[in-house]
Amino acid sequence: MADAGLLLPAILVERLGLRELLDEHIDLGDVPGRPNPGEKAMTVISGLLAGADCIDDLDMLRSGKSGAVLGHRVAAPSTVGIFLRGFSAGHARQLDVVSGEVLQRAWRSGAGPKDGSVTIDVDSSICETYGLQKQGGNFGHTHVRGYHPLIAVVGATGDVLHVRQRGGNAHTARKAKSFLKETFARVRRAGAGGTLTLRADSGFYSEQVVDVCERSGVRYSITAKMSPALLSVIEAIPEEGWTAIDYPFEDGADVAGTTYRAFANGRRSAQERRLIVRRVRPTPDSQLDLLGVRYTYHAFITDRAGDAVALDADHRRHAEVESAIRDLKYGMGMNHCPSGRFGANAAWLAFNAMAHNLARWLGRLCFGEEPMITAKTLRRRYLSVPGRIACSGRQMRLHLPIDWPWELQFLSALQRVRALLA
Repeated sequence: MADAGLLLPAILVERLGLRELLDEHIDLGDVPGRPNPGEKAMTVISGLLAGADCIDDLDMLRSGKSGAVLGHRVAAPSTVGIFLRGFSAGHARQLDVVSGEVLQRAWRSGAGPKDGSVTIDVDSSICETYGLQKQGGNFGHTHVRGYHPLIAVVGATGDVLHVRQRGGNAHTARKAKSFLKETFARVRRAGAGGTLTLRADSGFYSEQVVDVCERSGVRYSITAKMSPALLSVIEAIPEEGWTAIDYPFEDGADVAGTTYRAFANGRRSAQERRLIVRRVRPTPDSQLDLLGVRYTYHAFITDRAGDAVALDADHRRHAEVESAIRDLKYGMGMNHCPSGRFGANAAWLAFNAMAHNLARWLGRLCFGEEPMITAKTLRRRYLSVPGRIACSGRQMRLHLPIDWPWELQFLSALQRVRALLA
């Protein structure tokens, strides 16, 4: 068989009870694809783990006989297509409940944060589409036709906490308030009893986002949009207020802290918030240097306590969210929206996130990979290994290749995943 290593995520799925959760919460009404939702959903998730990035690719599980180690019947691609087309945008929200519950179970099994504190990175991404008949596949501010989903991940591990599909013309912060409120509640239910911190770029620089953080007791660090008022505040910082920081080139950047009346819009009652600014000198002979630009500024508002230099360094680590998004797109098939129906593509995105999380949890629970292992690495080393099933003495045995470089790691991971409590 091909992809015999899928035995590992299959056991993890069984321990987490994911298939039962899918059967319990997916109710598509009277549509043709409504029977056996757990089997069909697990076919999608298993196929994504094996490297599928479209519906037809799911047939690899049947042609390679990989279904023998999955623990569920593998549905045909045509059956999965009918199943996905049965989802409306409302039905796709049922998968949010499943994602939250399986996250809670995984974190209780040891995949969660060690100290209960979680840093949440929120971002959006463009999933390009080419067909003119895809519902919601519109042009947005990037002038690219596609979808514009919201994604929230754990900064340290890359676990996907929440996803929400949106049309391509959605503004970056559209529906961000309700999305973040659900994300914070999901993280608390999963067992994060420590400090929650939100990091975001300037697309989420809005009073509504700050308000939901303050009401939810979540610290925040959000890049500010540059404006004449903000620039005047930055230029008023005295020279002795700047502190040099380590940067890729010598004397490249400084950091300073001040206060700023964000979201004022002429209101005198607007609250002053802490502002941390990084000024960067152009590299010698660069275009900015030739134009006579002395500094470029990068500022963010925050309610966090601590040294400005340390907070600036932590805020810059928000860029790690791009690694998780890249893994979702090019490791789990999020870059392809396989259906013409918006609800089907919303369900596909939710299944992408579930498969992505299973890969990350396998890396931490079974292989000890810190902070994270990408889907492609996990697939290349452990999941895509060929195998042979033999039956002897009424027992089935899985035979794996001789002189396989990762044999010991695989067997150790198999013991660990079997030891997990259901």
